[in-house]
Amino acid sequence: MKSIIGKLFGSGKGREVTYDQAKELANHKDDEIRRELASQPEIRPEILYYLTDDPSPVVRAEVAKNQATPAQADLLLAKDRDDDVRVDLAAKISRLAPGLSANEHDQVKVMAYEALEILARDQVVRVRQIISETLKDIADAPPEIIRQLAWDAEALVSGPILEYSPVLTDNDLLEIIKQSGSGSNLKAISKRSKVSESVVDAIVETSEEDAIGFLLANKSAQIREETLDKIIAEAINVESWHAPLVVRPRLSETAAMNLARFVAENLLTALTSRKDFAPEVIAAVRTVVNKRLESQDAASVADEESTDTPLQEAHAQASKLHGEGALTEAAVLKAMDRNQRTFVVAALSVLTDLTIIKMEKAVRQKDPKGMVAIAWKAGLSTKVIEALQRDISGIAEEKIIKPADNGLYPLSDSDLEWQFEVMTDIV
Repeated sequence: MKSIIGKLFGSGKGREVTYDQAKELANHKDDEIRRELASQPEIRPEILYYLTDDPSPVVRAEVAKNQATPAQADLLLAKDRDDDVRVDLAAKISRLAPGLSANEHDQVKVMAYEALEILARDQVVRVRQIISETLKDIADAPPEIIRQLAWDAEALVSGPILEYSPVLTDNDLLEIIKQSGSGSNLKAISKRSKVSESVVDAIVETSEEDAIGFLLANKSAQIREETLDKIIAEAINVESWHAPLVVRPRLSETAAMNLARFVAENLLTALTSRKDFAPEVIAAVRTVVNKRLESQDAASVADEESTDTPLQEAHAQASKLHGEGALTEAAVLKAMDRNQRTFVVAALSVLTDLTIIKMEKAVRQKDPKGMVAIAWKAGLSTKVIEALQRDISGIAEEKIIKPADNGLYPLSDSDLEWQFEVMTDIV
């Protein structure tokens, strides 16, 4: 036993505190003595059970950590009023979880599973996070608990499970992508080992830029040639995809030639130096590269003084109208009716005082709440929010946020301000 209890009873090596002494210590007025008692692995289970009702959370935390604590006591501690007690219990009980299931017959295992189930729903993120981190790569972790954690609203909890858990099936992942395809969830799934073709296709359908980037960098992701061609067709405006595309395994000749038309010159070298290409493929790619470089040189000479991009030109036009007081909601609606997406993005940039590049990136996030917040920040009414989401950001119809029944914004001003700030930080 440790020093304080040893001093009280003169116990030393080879001597244990008796049951009667333990009962006396369990009611000692000194918290530290009760805490030391609760930490001892040889203490009788009924003493530990008694200490689950100790007034000191420090004592109860020691009971929660003690491997000798009976399952009945753990079940009580899973509902303890102190967060730290539940955190310590989560760290212990999640290590006992492999092999548990909802259909246990052994009473001790039933109570262990019930305690774990309670902790997996705990209101404190840290409790759920500990369980997630412990169970993330355990093949025989309880499937019901794993699925519950995978659907957790907090990325700190769902992320490790979505990225690593071998318990999740493709059907689980496809349902999560369909129903709660947040950016953090998609990114975690994209980094899994051996992402199947069906899961890859579902992620690509979301057009979530970062998630697709992680997929491309994931050598084990099974990307069909048709899917890769679709990504390449959209990659011209997504620079972060270029490098992983160039080194993607089993790149077809068509894919390589399409990439050669737009990736940066430093990536062209990597593309034409791949060892897995046949000589005739290398020759075809180099032909495309040479024609492109020649065309760029000619264009550089002809348009030496014309450097504005369409976005910059639209921004200049929107700024001019704003200065004249003519950049109104009616002007934005008119531009949307005419499918003038670039001008609408520029108008939003001017009205929110966000740079045109950041606004373009923000719109491409396809975040419904973010687009509603942008409209609010731009001073526009809710008449435009559905069209902005659908026609300008390309958000799927079922995910579009509509105005409140009274025609006002569906979120509070503080929520909208927060959403706008989050969107600005992301891009």
